[in-house]
Amino acid sequence: MTNNCASQPKSGQLAKGASSAITGKSTTRPAKGTEHERSLPDSRTDASGSAIPTRIQGGWLGIEQTPAIREAITPHPGEIHNKSNESSKALNSLRAAVLGANDGIVSVAGTILGVAGADNNPHALLIAGVAAISAGAFSMAGGEYVSVSAQRDTEKSILEKERWELINLPDEELDELTQIYETKGMTHPTAYKAAYEAMHHDALRAHALEELNIDPNELTNPWHAGISSFFAFLSGGLIPLLISQIPATFTVRVMLIVAAVAFALLLTGFVSAQIVGTKRRTAILRNVIMGLSTMLFAWVIGHIFGVTV
Repeated sequence: MTNNCASQPKSGQLAKGASSAITGKSTTRPAKGTEHERSLPDSRTDASGSAIPTRIQGGWLGIEQTPAIREAITPHPGEIHNKSNESSKALNSLRAAVLGANDGIVSVAGTILGVAGADNNPHALLIAGVAAISAGAFSMAGGEYVSVSAQRDTEKSILEKERWELINLPDEELDELTQIYETKGMTHPTAYKAAYEAMHHDALRAHALEELNIDPNELTNPWHAGISSFFAFLSGGLIPLLISQIPATFTVRVMLIVAAVAFALLLTGFVSAQIVGTKRRTAILRNVIMGLSTMLFAWVIGHIFGVTV
């Protein structure tokens, strides 16, 4: 800092590297005498006179955030918005639970009917069902955990890179968000003003949502997905397993399994349609038809390759 004062250029003389180190661009503005003066907002302004944070200040992450005028969206009648991060996390867990239950129903029922096609002994069906539930539940939970963990690691890595850019490339990041808003139909002055105000409020979240389609406040949780999938698969698989042990004739048991599974698939199809907001009839028919087709295929394979003991 002493050297900077001693070597301060005379009036009108170019300051080589001093100002360009801050802006990243060449300039004819003389270097100011102290590091504090060089980092003042008035040393970095755009054409309209708006202050742009410098890298010395910490870029867009080193400024004080402006508060939001509105904390939450007020939905109009008939529309639902998440009111908190917890509601979104609960929705993801519910989705994983429905998918897990659906897989448990179809996988275990298919395994039991496949074995039944070869051997209708209730003890053999019990062993097959328990094995299918055990392997399926742990496989589903482990797969969800690994896959969602990889997704979360990717999100965190991308956000870390975005943080670096917001600190070290403040001009470029402002221009980037401006261009994004321009692609949404805004004129350049409007897009620039929107980007400037959004980045003054929360630069990381603005870029993460618009550029990366990631909400930094709602990163995916692998534990929620894994645990939900485990218990969902377990509960779904118990339906055909318990029915297979009913003391009745083999034909009656098979008919009860098919009926119970069809009803359970109807429910999971209905719930999944409600979650994603699609047509219920289409989701239910697709779910039931694919599930029953799986059981029929397993039955045929078991009947072809099975050997009655």
